Amino acid sequence: QVQLVESGGGLVQPGGSLRLSCAASGFTFSNYVMAWYRQAPGKERELVAAITRTSGTTTYADSVKGRFSISRDNAKNTVFLQMNSLKPEDTAVYYCYAGYGVEYWGQGTQVTVSS
Repeated sequence: QVQLVESGGGLVQPGGSLRLSCAASGFTFSNYVMAWYRQAPGKERELVAAITRTSGTTTYADSVKGRFSISRDNAKNTVFLQMNSLKPEDTAVYYCYAGYGVEYWGQGTQVTVSS
């Protein structure tokens, strides 16, 4: 059974940091491109960051470049999103994504940036 389980979300003040984790199981993690998406209330889901199978290439939304960093540990079947200098506009539900012909999604974790 495929599972993507996100953790690490929560409430943080502007300028703060959070680290999201996504633990994967039920498929060959190292074969898959991994990514983080987010969806804010009333908005469409958008790509935040993606990382290739061997961590050779990363991609970021313009809005998070220089603040967020995606990484993966293929030995632990886990992908991370380090989020620094958080802004209120980063408030959203963050979803873990795995893609390689087929696509898998996690249930999401809420990130709220507010004073």
